[in-house]
Amino acid sequence: MQKIVLQVSGGIGKHVAATAVVRAIRKQYPDGQLIVVSAYPIVFRHNPYIDKNIAYAEQLSFYDNYIRGANPKPLFLFREPYNESGFINGDKTHLIKVWCEALGIAYNGELPELFLTRMEYERYFPLFNAGNGLPNMVMQTHGWVAPANPDQPNPHPYSWARDIPASIAQEVVEAFKGRYNIFHIRRKDQPALQHTFPVADVDFRAMAVLIAMSDIRLFMDSFAQHTAAALGKPSVVCWIANDPEQFGYKMHHNIIAPPGTLRPDTRNSVYREFDISGIDIQCPYADVREIMQAEKIIAALQEEPVAKVVAKSV
Repeated sequence: MQKIVLQVSGGIGKHVAATAVVRAIRKQYPDGQLIVVSAYPIVFRHNPYIDKNIAYAEQLSFYDNYIRGANPKPLFLFREPYNESGFINGDKTHLIKVWCEALGIAYNGELPELFLTRMEYERYFPLFNAGNGLPNMVMQTHGWVAPANPDQPNPHPYSWARDIPASIAQEVVEAFKGRYNIFHIRRKDQPALQHTFPVADVDFRAMAVLIAMSDIRLFMDSFAQHTAAALGKPSVVCWIANDPEQFGYKMHHNIIAPPGTLRPDTRNSVYREFDISGIDIQCPYADVREIMQAEKIIAALQEEPVAKVVAKSV
């Protein structure tokens, strides 16, 4: 049996997207032993297409166990999709397709997949059960990249290139408070929203259960929108610097920011025009309301197919 080693680095959202790559690999190599080495093995837990799910920090004796004397020789799939021409050039090719093509794997429209167990639902459901009979709304308004020093205040808690401005997000909350239990996925160093339940100290599997059991969802370009796609949950997703054709999914209602009105300073730009961290001098907007409007987001959350599809699944 040939061993196939897929290496995944980066953030949680990229790991969720990688589950689609896993499915494509399994289709191409149905009899291989698929070994995934990653930064977040929690994402791949219970995935039936993976034979070994290993963290980078747990590679003790890896050579002895998986490489030494292997016949046939293992196949190593270590390409970084962010470094591929098709991705850097912004040719509207989705990250998953770019990744598969770089690895020499046939891509046939595979989407991310997460496999939650009944035990996980039973374990995490009480965390998100407000007990008042209201439906649940979930929001992720800010990216999940942690500051370099977690013991120090985050000097840049808001990224214009990716995050939903706190003032806009609060307007959305005001429109739905009292009708929904509103759960806000965020880190402690990120802006809080009034009238919401913060979701900050739970692991990824718990947040996936929260998304799976939610009724409506508002996300930006981070791990939650990938997770919703992996669970088949249509959501409203806001986009600014990145493009949903590269990172998003057609099942979502994707709201794309209009072109900026200012000329950005891109002297420090390298392979992409905007740094996703939201460098101030690159910002082409004079006001956050040029980027997005609360009214448009509220209308999208109330539209089909988001509300209708979810209502059928509850």
